[in-house]
Amino acid sequence: MQQDWSRRKFISGLTGTGAVMMLNPLFSWTPVQIDPRVAAIVAKTIGVDTHNHIDVPLIATALPGPTVDMAGDMKRSGLSAICMTFALDYQKLSVAGEAYERFVNGLTAMDHMLESNNMKRAVNMADLRSAHQEHKPTVIQSIEGGHFLEGKLDRVETAYQRGLRVFGLLHDSDASVPLGDVYTNPPQFGGLTAFGTEVIKECNRLGILIDLTHASNQTIDAALKVTKQPIIISHTGLNTQLGQNPSMANMMRPRLISKEQAKIVADAGGVIGVWTHLSDTPLEYAQNIRAMAETVGIDHVCIGTDTKLTTPYRPAGNFGPGLGTPPNQGSNPGSQQAAAPPHDNGQRQDSGGRVGERTNGAWKDQKEGFLFAVVGALLQTGFNEDEIGKIGGGNFCRIFQGATDGHS
Repeated sequence: MQQDWSRRKFISGLTGTGAVMMLNPLFSWTPVQIDPRVAAIVAKTIGVDTHNHIDVPLIATALPGPTVDMAGDMKRSGLSAICMTFALDYQKLSVAGEAYERFVNGLTAMDHMLESNNMKRAVNMADLRSAHQEHKPTVIQSIEGGHFLEGKLDRVETAYQRGLRVFGLLHDSDASVPLGDVYTNPPQFGGLTAFGTEVIKECNRLGILIDLTHASNQTIDAALKVTKQPIIISHTGLNTQLGQNPSMANMMRPRLISKEQAKIVADAGGVIGVWTHLSDTPLEYAQNIRAMAETVGIDHVCIGTDTKLTTPYRPAGNFGPGLGTPPNQGSNPGSQQAAAPPHDNGQRQDSGGRVGERTNGAWKDQKEGFLFAVVGALLQTGFNEDEIGKIGGGNFCRIFQGATDGHS
């Protein structure tokens, strides 16, 4: 049941007044001329990308992992925070304990990455607000897929102690002890499994926001009956917004959400992240966001790019699956690689990676950092400052606070 709080009052608590890019050291370095109105909105907003992949090694011999300028990439983007996620099943999991080992190694690599960038995880809304006020980029720890649990419920609390605050229950392949039906796979479990139910209850108890991306409609419906807190679907798009590339649209169609299902999530207080896939320009992306907002209401939309903020990681001497390799067909369990974004056209970006792969290179010839480009396009599409604040981070912050409040 949706919690009863004033969204307008909540959003006003996330923003300051009179701040502009030139006065905010988080944004003042940007090398391109930014519209002052755009800069002011970005500076005031706790901008959050609710699903951003950070490549890290998943085997102990590859630790501590790559050196990346995460803080610099974050500052360029204009985002205050990302939900920093990784997945364990891009390479096949076939040995008991392997998923948990990958999970621990991935978190250890992320610990090192954050320390080297003088960054910390935000574990609650107070942390997120403080980081924004101090102009310090931060991350919210996420995981995509419950493979690491291997049927052991106590590992949810172990992950919580390591900083996990957004839990994507499902990914492309089934966990060894499944949590529910994945939307791109044939249904096997009748939606949410008994173990999936227990995991949701444990997340509610601990203070972890549940992400139901990759879940079938039946799984989502069952999960909404179990959870005591609103959920997020961090990265998808409406199945009516198919972009300009028919082959990509056909490939991505199973990963999109219908208007009917999106309304079910919103009516339960949830928030839906619109990804950058299937949009070739910031304006097309803003139009996809508008389509979602017109369907579910402005209070239930957020940003979830499904891109990579930092440079893609490929271990020296063993590159594993290349970009575009389907999940579970790679040969290197030591790397964590996602398939190429669906609107990737194979062109290289100076930022490292293909067009559409990197957050700050989401579109061809993009000059501004990500959030600057998006805010400009949202204004052009007719959204006002208050609405942009909600889309850019306010709606996510509301349900993140709802999930984490009252927990240490």
